[in-house]
Amino acid sequence: GVNKAFPKDLEKGYYHIANKAHAIYKIKDKTLKLLKENKQIELFENLELPLTNVLANMEYQGLMVNYEELLSQEKTLIKEIGDLEEKIHFYAGENFNISSPKQLGVILFETLGLKASKKTKTGYSTDMEVLEKLKYSHPIIPEIIAYRQTTKLYQTYIKGLKEVIYADGKVHTIYQQALTTTGRLSSIEPNLQNIPVRTKEGREIRKIFIPSNPKNYLMAIDYSQIELRVLAHLANSKKLIDAFNNGLDIHTKTAQDVFKLEHISPDMRRSAKAVNFGIIYGISAWSLSLDLNISVKEAETYIENYLNVYPEVKNYMSNIINFAKENNYVETIMNRRRYLPEINSKVYQQRLFGERLALNAPIQGSAAGILKKAIIDIANYLKTHNKKTTLLLQVHDELILEVPADELEEMEVVIPKLMSNAVRLNVNLDANLSIGKSWFDL
Repeated sequence: GVNKAFPKDLEKGYYHIANKAHAIYKIKDKTLKLLKENKQIELFENLELPLTNVLANMEYQGLMVNYEELLSQEKTLIKEIGDLEEKIHFYAGENFNISSPKQLGVILFETLGLKASKKTKTGYSTDMEVLEKLKYSHPIIPEIIAYRQTTKLYQTYIKGLKEVIYADGKVHTIYQQALTTTGRLSSIEPNLQNIPVRTKEGREIRKIFIPSNPKNYLMAIDYSQIELRVLAHLANSKKLIDAFNNGLDIHTKTAQDVFKLEHISPDMRRSAKAVNFGIIYGISAWSLSLDLNISVKEAETYIENYLNVYPEVKNYMSNIINFAKENNYVETIMNRRRYLPEINSKVYQQRLFGERLALNAPIQGSAAGILKKAIIDIANYLKTHNKKTTLLLQVHDELILEVPADELEEMEVVIPKLMSNAVRLNVNLDANLSIGKSWFDL
């Protein structure tokens, strides 16, 4: 079952790597000149360069796979797919290839007579958006949705994982440090950042990943609402900063301020949460109305009330967009730049897109930079204190470590402290910690 191996034609690989190294050397002087001009030397030398060694060690360390659990889940998913196929064929009244959009379109919109929302040159559209709209129109639809979700789980996370397990029983994901425009890390072979968490079946996949030593534990630690905290810092919003620093539930507090009520219903909190996170991504009233199933007018009122409650956020949004228009870029707290050619486009939609990026890039990029600094600090602590605890994985705002039992008590104190102190902001950085025997337990 172990299929991943080193490339057979290593000579081509060596040549490719040598060419890359030579190209980097050739542009060294120009690159350093630009970094100095843009005041990014510190970002390069103190953050991105030290991080490369840490990421290389994490890649080398790898994540152990429980192969028995993988085979068990494979068996379960294959049975589920078979059961779903039977149900779908029963409702359709005939056998057909469910994975063929053309055949599925004929079954749904001709054989069963369901209302087609759009038809392309190649046939009826049967994408998830179409299926969601038809969800309650026929019992076949929920089964098709479940079939697609289950086959994706099987193909990507069971069959796909089997193909990237090395002889040591681990997967060794490859981190891409210089790919995203925001500064976030991404990973491939496999992309462990995409392991699903929203469905029960998706979360089950995490049971496959375990400590390399059965006596050890996995520890997950992630920043609590880091992007909202970064927004509070960048905008220097007194109300947001006070709420975070006093340990308040930020969504409840926002709802209380926006609705001017002491006692908040779950729906009000949900609305406040949607606005809180929506502001980070430059949400429009139209998008918010879809999220909350309210009118555009109501959504406009929500956003207006929010910005009245947090005037510093309103000023920050206006200032950052103006800065972007003048300079064609925005910066993170660590001086990482995101260039925005769209911001001064003659096309209105392109300009709007550029404005949304201008709002989000400093927040998302700063959060990514803070996490990178925390990774370096943790790696330095583990090395200088000769610890056996190892960094294994970075997923979004979360880090996963493997911890021996005799270091568990120390790491429960040290790791959150290192995370919280990675960068000094006007707002506290809180970190949540969990421990278990598999990634699923965290």
